[in-house]
Amino acid sequence: MEKIPSAVINPLKSLNLLSRAEIEGLTGSRGELYKLFRSCALAILNTDSAKDDAAEIYADYSDFDIRVVPQPRGLRLELANAPAQAFVDGRMIRGIQEHLFSALRDIVYTDFKILATQESPPLPADTTNMVFRILRNARIVQPDIHPKLVVCWGGHSIPREEYDYAKEVGYELGLRGLDIVTGCGIGAMKGPMKGAAVGHAKQQIKDGRYIGISEPGIIASESPNAIVNELVIMPDIEKRLEAFVRLAHTIIVFPGGVGTVEEVLYLLSILMHEDNRGAVPLVFAGPETCRGYFEQLDGFLVDCLGEGVRDYYQLIIGDAAGVGRAVKESIAEVHNRRRESGQAYYYNWDLVIDPSLQVPFVPTHQNMAGLNLSSGLPPAELSSQLRRAFSGLVAGNVKAFGIEQVRRHGPYRLHGEPGLLRSMDSLLRMMVREQRMKLGECESDYRPCYQLA
Repeated sequence: MEKIPSAVINPLKSLNLLSRAEIEGLTGSRGELYKLFRSCALAILNTDSAKDDAAEIYADYSDFDIRVVPQPRGLRLELANAPAQAFVDGRMIRGIQEHLFSALRDIVYTDFKILATQESPPLPADTTNMVFRILRNARIVQPDIHPKLVVCWGGHSIPREEYDYAKEVGYELGLRGLDIVTGCGIGAMKGPMKGAAVGHAKQQIKDGRYIGISEPGIIASESPNAIVNELVIMPDIEKRLEAFVRLAHTIIVFPGGVGTVEEVLYLLSILMHEDNRGAVPLVFAGPETCRGYFEQLDGFLVDCLGEGVRDYYQLIIGDAAGVGRAVKESIAEVHNRRRESGQAYYYNWDLVIDPSLQVPFVPTHQNMAGLNLSSGLPPAELSSQLRRAFSGLVAGNVKAFGIEQVRRHGPYRLHGEPGLLRSMDSLLRMMVREQRMKLGECESDYRPCYQLA
């Protein structure tokens, strides 16, 4: 693997001015904040790599270093042993340079302006305000723009035909003047952005938005793709998910792995609250080859949450133009509803999110084993518990903390109602069989990070 021995990078437009105290706080004694920025920076510089194992990436570039150097008119970054793929003819690719300073902006702002002043534990309203302030600082929330943000969820480990379908759907969205928000990685996150870029170009839309929302624990496996022109790093997965649903005017779910199911369960837990019905339209979409995938996912959701769960989403197989039309219609309904009620277009303040969905879930073996996976719970509460279970599986697959937990203590053990666990096991086995659990894994080589007790 090629490395650039040294490079000096100056900020572009994305970085707000940092005080000397903030720079010293970031670099002083090379503490936790510096380690966090170094990890995010390495992930961003590693964009377009085929690797999605954080530990492997960090090991390959163990000699990578990045220094924040104060200057009379701002700052600069000094890099050592950075991935060569981030450079062309000795100069860093401009989009990667922008992403690098976006990560610095968000990490410093969150630590100095948010976490340093918050009470512990924060109230639910404080968490929602925190998410808004981070998005506002990154200039993601913009007033006086009609609703047109489509959040696209789906896997980064997908076959070519699914990627092409996601790109075709993105093209249909772009032709209709809609903007794209994803988790910023490859696969079903990159496809809609790439397609929308072509659709925007055909309509001569020059200010198309391709927003990527990430968090430190996942960015190494979902490095920002080249289409992302607005990147924001949220502090944890719960705030990342809240940012998605409060920004979204409609959400499309393409086929994916455990991370995609986590996102679906999170959203369904919100939509099943009586005050949120219809607040965020949800569309499942995939090519004809994915009909079996969605049948399996639909069966799992019905087994766990009841037949009524189907009221909260619509399924469209194939027909990318039909997806575009359905999304355009749903956004028009959202627009009318918010205009009549006086709600903000740019941030859904009125969405009721249960506090249990805002508290960061730490996937230790004890916490995973203690989840209450019982059909006796109200559907919204059970969906929240299942969301935590799948969050732990994401950690065990791709996050450094979860991978280390599984390495030390063996697979996570999940306890619950036998019928519910059988349905969950069937869904997970399908994902392993279709190689959706981890990029580049062969089914015969995959070692599950979980056991169902």
